[in-house]
Amino acid sequence: MQDELGDKQFFLTPAHTCSYLPRREAQTLFLDPRETITTHTYQKLTENGFRRSGSHMYRPHCKACNACVPSRIVAPDFQPRRQQRRVLRRNADVHTEVADATYRQNTYDLYARYIVGRHPDGDMYPPSPDQFRSFLLSQWANTLFLNAYLDDALVAVAVTDYHPGGLSAIYTFFDPDLPGRSLGVLSILKQIELCRDLDLAYLYLGYWIRDCGKMRYKTDYRPVELLVNDRWVPVR
Repeated sequence: MQDELGDKQFFLTPAHTCSYLPRREAQTLFLDPRETITTHTYQKLTENGFRRSGSHMYRPHCKACNACVPSRIVAPDFQPRRQQRRVLRRNADVHTEVADATYRQNTYDLYARYIVGRHPDGDMYPPSPDQFRSFLLSQWANTLFLNAYLDDALVAVAVTDYHPGGLSAIYTFFDPDLPGRSLGVLSILKQIELCRDLDLAYLYLGYWIRDCGKMRYKTDYRPVELLVNDRWVPVR
């Protein structure tokens, strides 16, 4: 870990069932929640492969597995592929707005519908207002909601953190009754656009896992870099 984080305290969890790969155990490294997290600290943690969940910063730290690989898109150089261009054309009638990250009833209602409709067997089920707040919001992170609307209806929300090194895509939820629109893909494309608008170099996408279908998509956005042996390397 880089020297900038050498004075920070971390804790390692006991082994637990892996959420992504069957028949495997995982361990997670957490930053001590008593540590003060400044914007600079958050940037350095992100550059070292950490992610935010609520007010906690974590990264996988498994003894016998390194399948979870941090990924980031090089936003200024991004060129959409044919399928991604089709998603943009298909959603030409969808407009996006940046909003403060806070609890709103329509935002929570969409989140609850998404969790029930798409992830009834996941860690976020059953949804609740308290769970929404504890999972997505943080007192110290500079978080925004990138909201997508079809006419006046909220159809997708990309929860996004800002720091000077880039944007972090924390979580995206969308209308489960609109599968043909590929709103998850659209949200990533709009986050890349926002990076460019803010003159930021990277969109951090979280962990790419080759053998997990729901985590493999992250290398579909090129150019992309993976954190391998503490170095960000481009995917060819």
